[in-house]
Parts: sequence; C-alpha cells; structure tokens
Amino acid sequence: MPSPRNGETVSRRVLVFEPDAEGHSQEWLQHLIEFAAADRARPAISVAAPEKLCLALARSLPAEVMGRVELRPLSPQELRWCTDRRLTLAALARWWTMRRHLQQSGADSGFFLSLDLLALPLALGLGAKDKTVSGILFRPSVHYGSFDGHCTRGGERLRDVRKNLFYRLMLRNPALDRVLSLDPFFPAYAARRYAKGHKVEHLPDPTHPVATTVPAGNDNGPKSNGRTTFLLFGYLTERKGPLVVLDALERLTPSTAAKVGVVLAGRVDPALRSRLEERCAHLSTLHPRLSLSIEDRRLDQAELESLVQRSDVVLAPYQRFVGSSGVLLWAARAGKPVLAQAYGLVGHLTREHHLGLSVDSSDPVAVAAAITQMAQVGPSSFIDLSAAQAFAASQTPQRFAATVLAA
Repeated sequence: MPSPRNGETVSRRVLVFEPDAEGHSQEWLQHLIEFAAADRARPAISVAAPEKLCLALARSLPAEVMGRVELRPLSPQELRWCTDRRLTLAALARWWTMRRHLQQSGADSGFFLSLDLLALPLALGLGAKDKTVSGILFRPSVHYGSFDGHCTRGGERLRDVRKNLFYRLMLRNPALDRVLSLDPFFPAYAARRYAKGHKVEHLPDPTHPVATTVPAGNDNGPKSNGRTTFLLFGYLTERKGPLVVLDALERLTPSTAAKVGVVLAGRVDPALRSRLEERCAHLSTLHPRLSLSIEDRRLDQAELESLVQRSDVVLAPYQRFVGSSGVLLWAARAGKPVLAQAYGLVGHLTREHHLGLSVDSSDPVAVAAAITQMAQVGPSSFIDLSAAQAFAASQTPQRFAATVLAA
C-alpha cells in the first residue's frame, strides 16, 4: 500500500478516519485527497480506512501527491471491532482506534468522516491525549420540530431526547474541536440550545463534478420510448425505499404502468435481495408492459452521471431517514425533479428549494399516486430549474474539502 509521505515537510497533518467502505466514503475521501495534494499550503492528510477502500484510493492518487497523502489500511481486527453490530462496542472501538492511529501517524488532529457513533465516547469525556478531533454529524434530528408539517412519532421522541443529552455533553468535551453538519439548519439551533454550540458549523454537501466521459452501451438506462423514467440509485438498502417503490408500482393502473419505466441502480443489500427479486417477479406478471430494470453492482461516477442525465425523475423515497442526501444534489445539478420523502431534512430541502415532490414515502399508496401524477402531468412541472441550479451551485467538492481541512 503506497504511503507517499517522504520528500516534504508539512506544517499540519490531519488523520481522516472512516471504517465504512460503502456509500459516499470513497467519493468524499477522494475530494479530500485531491484538495490536500493540490497545494503545499494546505494540510496534508493520512487516511485510516478499510484496505479495499485504500486500494481504490491508491489507484486514483494524483500524479504529484508531494508527500501529502498517506493511506493507512485498518487491520482486520480493527475493522471487525469498528463495524461491530453492537453499536456501543463499535463506538468505543472507533474512538480507541482513532487514538492509536493519531499517535502512530504523527497527525496533529483527527477527523471522523462520520461522527454520529462517537457521541457516546465524547459525551463520556474521553480524551485524545494532546490531540483534538472533529467530524461530520450526519443525523441531527433534535430540531426537526421547527420544520413545516413535521410530525414526530413516539420512538423518535425518545431518540431525540437521547441525542439532545449526548450533544450537550459531547460539546463540552475539550477534545472535540468542531462538529460539521450537512444540515444547514442545525448550527443555529445548536448555538441557541447548547453552551458550546458554537463548535457546530455547516458543511456544504459536495455535489459531484460532471464526469468527463460517458459510458456507452448501458442497456439498463432509460429508453427514448416516451416513458417517464424514474431512477433510484446508490447502495440499495431497505431504508432507501426500493421495496416501497415496487409495492407502489403494483398499485398503478395498467395504462399508467405502460407509460412508466423504473431503474434501480446500485449494489443491493444482500439482506434485501430475495424480497426484491420476489416483488420484481410478481410485477412482471401483474404489469407486463411496465419497464423495470435492476443493475445490482456498484456503478462508477460516469455511469451514474449517464443514468441521471437520461432519467426523468430521481427517486429519494427514504423511510423516515434522518440527515441529508447527495441524491438531491445529483438531481438538482442535472435539472431533474426528485420524488422524495416528506420527512426530515430531505423533505424540507425538497420543498424549500422547489426540487420536486415530497410525499409520505412509507405509504405505497401515496408513492403510487405521486408516480402517477408525475407521469401524467410531466416531470418538469415539479421543479424550479433556477432554484435547483442555485442549490447545487452553492455546494461543491472544493468548499466541502476546504471546510473539513480548515484550521
């Protein structure tokens, strides 16, 4: 594993820690590596991550890293503990693994690409010796009550009471330097509610740059046959809503189904695959004129770029998901409306920036009605293109990386 650190003295080094290889991790680490390597005045970075993620990053290292990037594969034992299903154990393992790599790498500070699990050790007051740590808090939900039309359910109230306590305690920890939030509304809430709320800052969610090449011959993409094509992409877990989408398709009338195409693109969670296949088989019998395709693999950026460009609507029917979603940025940059969950930040951003239609995505009947409406009225009726472009333009990889690596 290359660790190109020799040949240059750097003024500051940040250790970025990420034990999860799925989702946005590779894209975001790539943004940080490119930003750090481009200018000697910027902090250098060490990346502690799973070996397969380090290998993928090594293949795309900039030609001139100038000793500014080090890749530190986590050992199998470290990875096993940090991703343990027992969340308390995983949280403590991540804390001690970060401490160990901070000392071994000689980095000046640590940065958790995902800070949510670390709320517990930070709230307990655990320190990092003479170092400080920061990170991205993905799922603050304690302020959702201020969103229009928000309705909190019983279990969610208990969750937010617990989060409120953890946030209050962890912000008092002197080892915690900054908490970056992709939710633009949370920093102001934190500043009002917590004694150390000034530590919370907004982090721009990086919209993906336009791919330089577009792959040819992808038969699973939208077709130019007059259908309205709906695209759901990413790592396909139950939380992302693919099962609700398929249940909604069952409820379409035959005439509407004949005018609709649906593409599910991304690696399918193994725990979900059998149920997904059963529903697809049932749909092929129920609606033989419906166009439905699944690409069960990780797609690269150029392939996703092509799929989004050739789609009519981008789906974000998450199941009461807390946090932001890069899917909104992909769609906004391409000028495509979204069909999104009404709950939480995703729904609030969809409505505030006129990015598309938000519905109760836990209800297949509501999702079916929205699909029918968008297919009949026309997708362009549901998006304000100028507002969507302004939303996407305000969030770039450069701004993201600069904020993460700021002193």
